[in-house]
Amino acid sequence: MTLDRTLAITTRIILQMIRDHRSVVLIFVAPTVVMCLVGFTFSDQEDTLNRLAPGLIATFTLIFTFMLTGVSFLSERTHGTLDRLLMTPVGRGDILVGYLLGFAPFAIAQAAVVLLVTAFGLQVHYQGELWQAAILLLVLIVVAVNLGIFISTFARSEFQVIQFIPLILAPQIFLSGVILPTDQMPTYFQAVAKILPLRYAVDGLQKIMLEGQSLGDVITELTILGGIALALLILAGYTVRHQR
Repeated sequence: MTLDRTLAITTRIILQMIRDHRSVVLIFVAPTVVMCLVGFTFSDQEDTLNRLAPGLIATFTLIFTFMLTGVSFLSERTHGTLDRLLMTPVGRGDILVGYLLGFAPFAIAQAAVVLLVTAFGLQVHYQGELWQAAILLLVLIVVAVNLGIFISTFARSEFQVIQFIPLILAPQIFLSGVILPTDQMPTYFQAVAKILPLRYAVDGLQKIMLEGQSLGDVITELTILGGIALALLILAGYTVRHQR
């Protein structure tokens, strides 16, 4: 892995995304609209919204990032860009980290919109510091980008990427404490929840936003999310190698 090659890939991805003006607009508009709809839905249930807010923030960050990365990386494959990169001396590490850093600014922008609209637009009450919640979301973004790259290697069309959403994301929404606390679920569902990254993001955000805890108190969640991100990066590297 070399820094110059990695940054060259990152720069190309960022410039390519910026040139697509419609997509850039949607990056900001889509999460704003979705979170406003959430606010309207719970307009008469302030306590419920305050309780669900951390889980909703984590969930929509995961969904938006997964869709952004999955579709964009698939486009790189279908247009032959990835194949051309694999035939050069550029290593898989350069490619994967380059794509990760290239997609990250746009995913961070979407997560920032979700967090800020929820906190200030919907006026959700929270206890901890928003910047600490943002750090946890940043780790979740890395997980979601790597997940999007990994899953998109199995798809042959954008439709197939979208089809992976209920398969990959729906179980996480229902089993990660977003709707029902994991300790109230059947034992076998609790066991499944332990391998789901969204579960740790939700737990961490709830501790920060609802209980006023700090990053030091959610170090376990951060470590597990970091481990999942690394595992997905390794798996993505293995699947990308077989794209030749």
